[in-house]
Amino acid sequence: MASSSPYSSVRTAYDALVARGALSADPAQREAADQFDRVLNDLMAAKPRRLFGFFDKPKPVRGLYLFGEVGRGKTMLMDLFFAAVPFPQKRRVHFHEFMDEVHQAIAAFRKSPKGSADNADPVEAVVRPILMSGLRVLCLDEFHVHDIANAMLLDRLFEKLFAGGVTLVSTSNVVPDDLYKDGLNRQLFLPFIARLKAETVVVGLPSEQDYRRLKFAGQQVYAFGTGPEIGAVMDRLWLRITGGELGAPGVIESIGREIPVPAMSMGAARFGFADLCEKPLGTRDFVSIAHSFDSVMLEDVPQMDRTRSDAAKRFILLIDSLYDRGVKLAASFAVPLEQLGKDDKTAFEFQRTVSRLTEMQSEEYLGKGLRDAVPDETEDI
Repeated sequence: MASSSPYSSVRTAYDALVARGALSADPAQREAADQFDRVLNDLMAAKPRRLFGFFDKPKPVRGLYLFGEVGRGKTMLMDLFFAAVPFPQKRRVHFHEFMDEVHQAIAAFRKSPKGSADNADPVEAVVRPILMSGLRVLCLDEFHVHDIANAMLLDRLFEKLFAGGVTLVSTSNVVPDDLYKDGLNRQLFLPFIARLKAETVVVGLPSEQDYRRLKFAGQQVYAFGTGPEIGAVMDRLWLRITGGELGAPGVIESIGREIPVPAMSMGAARFGFADLCEKPLGTRDFVSIAHSFDSVMLEDVPQMDRTRSDAAKRFILLIDSLYDRGVKLAASFAVPLEQLGKDDKTAFEFQRTVSRLTEMQSEEYLGKGLRDAVPDETEDI
């Protein structure tokens, strides 16, 4: 997610949010903010120098691996860190999306003429353009290894990234020693765990409060109708979700392009129906959104008849992606849920969508954490 910050440190930005009432002061979060600042300060001290017209390779900087239960503020702190990094050679992406990109690049290389050579190294071929781009900080959200293909690749991949001066900053729900737990041939994965622990400082976030759950406690997350009064209801709900922060425009990456986000703050994104369902977006884009935010507000959802068949299909894909991930949805609808789908081309699929929308406003759904959902294929409309 692209963002910028007026603050020069994560701790300063965090304290400002507390002072504004957007956050409740949490000692564990404050200590974690200091850990992010350690990385930030080390990166600035290791800034590449210009020698004879060229930039030398920056000194390696030990990164950060922040783990903790869901809803404890890991993503919020990563937001503050990424915004505070003052140089453009940074990237933030969900772990599974990053690994999917790597696998696709390896497959493309193997099909190329260079990939058929006896001494071809697909991992080197994938890492080289990353290093040539000058990337200094790679921020990976939700580091979680469950796939043997990723498990067997990670050590060689990150050996080259670390050797090239890339600093890893990641969040996870588990400690490094529990990554790929009980996985097939896990003994082959253990060298990566050792490398990860050597190249990052492992920090726990033992906060007792699930802040994500508090955002929606006792709230009516759907509004029905049109007009200024509905907009006012959504404004109030948005401020509840963000702790009083209005948010600012931003972008998220998706399969090599950027998706504009009209407003984003505190792990939440605010879209109009037209922003997502009347543009050429597909499953991968919606999954990227679901992986980037724990809460999504979608406004001005109209009744979808035959004149909106494509928009209805995208809406179905969007809700599927948010539901599979466990993202919290706040939305305004022009008509009641059972009247949304009036297009016979999508009538069958819409039955499931309405069922999911109904569940997504329940206390049970709103009280659950995010799920690990990875798409199997790309689908565009």
